[in-house]
Amino acid sequence: MASEAKGLKEGKEVRLLGWVHSVRDLGKIRFIILRDKSGLIQLVISRSFTPPEAFEEAAKLRKEYVVEVKGVVSKTGRAPGGAEVHVKSLKVLREASVPTHLEPDQHVKLSMDERLDGRILDLRRPSNMALFKINAEVLKAIRAFLDLKGFIEVHTPRIIATATEGGAALFPIAYYDKEAFLTQSPQLFKEQLTSVFEAVYEIGPLFRAEESHTVRHVSEFIGVDVEQAFATEEDVMKLLEELIYTVVKHVKEKCSEDLKELGVDLKVPTLPFKRLDYAEAVELLRQRGFDIRWGEDLSTEAERILGTIYPEPHFIVNWPTKLKPFYIMYKEDNPEICYAFDLSYGWIEIASGGRRVHDKEILVRRLKDQGLNPEAFQYHLKVFDWGMPPHAGWGLGLARLMMAITNRENIREVILFPRDRWRLTP
Repeated sequence: MASEAKGLKEGKEVRLLGWVHSVRDLGKIRFIILRDKSGLIQLVISRSFTPPEAFEEAAKLRKEYVVEVKGVVSKTGRAPGGAEVHVKSLKVLREASVPTHLEPDQHVKLSMDERLDGRILDLRRPSNMALFKINAEVLKAIRAFLDLKGFIEVHTPRIIATATEGGAALFPIAYYDKEAFLTQSPQLFKEQLTSVFEAVYEIGPLFRAEESHTVRHVSEFIGVDVEQAFATEEDVMKLLEELIYTVVKHVKEKCSEDLKELGVDLKVPTLPFKRLDYAEAVELLRQRGFDIRWGEDLSTEAERILGTIYPEPHFIVNWPTKLKPFYIMYKEDNPEICYAFDLSYGWIEIASGGRRVHDKEILVRRLKDQGLNPEAFQYHLKVFDWGMPPHAGWGLGLARLMMAITNRENIREVILFPRDRWRLTP
């Protein structure tokens, strides 16, 4: 690989496979930047060193050709990364024809639609390769953290019979002779599983029929969901903040070159994260001239304002009960307030969770309060007759966490093949 070749001694013979990233032809000498999964390396093809047949073959090279080269490592400060390969043989494995404006080495400003229409070429840009290498490390760190904490990874159905979150943001699908939907959340299943395994997590795709076209909403995304028996909202908030701290620290340590490619100076957040009462957040917004009343949800604009006040990760707690799903438990001494929280990282809301209802009678009442029919949830409600422990949990959006870590403004940048109201391909 390119990265390994750079670390070899002077004169060491190497074989490289990859794509032609750029070509510079000076007549008697040709410089090729080769790209593989590990990065870029400069190839030197000269009349004085390279055999004639390989030198002539190099004249045919165009960007994105797939090639095999063999050569000798040369250490030099003039080459990117301090090393280059002087080519002894060259073989074109596959030619390519790429529109100039989509070439991965170009610095042309493209619209998001142009980028996504040619997504594979877009992903070949070193900056985008860096994004998804970081994404892979984030997932590794999440799993390692939760496994170490004694959580069991589970996989629940993507095809469901009823809405988990309520509302109309569901994708109906043909399921034999029954009505079915793509899941919005594994919420009900993971709650049930706390009565078996006590502490579970799931990482998988979720679907929401979002009509709005915003920089932080898509129709399909990867969710990280956690549920824990015998836990309160404070217990799972501590778990979540420790996870975020651990993940960011891991990325900073393991992905320094990728962060450098992205121009990101990643700061590891300070523990514990700030707890901001919902009512306090509303008051802060009103002091800054933002029109909001107690009981209203926080808009993207409101979250941006709060993100400028608190740029580090921060929890918003003690939400109005009416703003949260039916499975969130309200406070016994003030039913208008519930044991829910959101976690924002700067201006981006990345997670939400809370203490759950574990009393069947209360859950039925909460369903009715939100205009849902308890009969449609009998498969879930009956589990509460079989010994449901007190429990709490949260759901974290992987793409939103990636936005926060890598300073991306559009969620589509951190999803390989985004899906939204207007995009079904590629």
